[in-house]
Amino acid sequence: MKVTTRKWDASEYLDNPEMIREYLRVAAEDGDSEMLTIAIGNVAKAVGMSEIARKTNLSRQNLYKALAPGSSPKFDTISKVVSALGCKLAVV
Repeated sequence: MKVTTRKWDASEYLDNPEMIREYLRVAAEDGDSEMLTIAIGNVAKAVGMSEIARKTNLSRQNLYKALAPGSSPKFDTISKVVSALGCKLAVV
């Protein structure tokens, strides 16, 4: 019997606002900017990249590039995406 696997995709499990907020909170708490960027990208994908693109006035392609592992998005991009997700950035 052949076993097939597929790459785990966090965006498939981010299906309610509480889970999304907690996922982003934990990613931000770690202090790793790349981890936070990837988490924001996963949430944007879960919500719908086209919807986020429309709300931020950024292209889908640019969002995928900006939120990909290894990218260094501008703070303005992160701020727009977080706002489009219905969240706020905070310093506590």
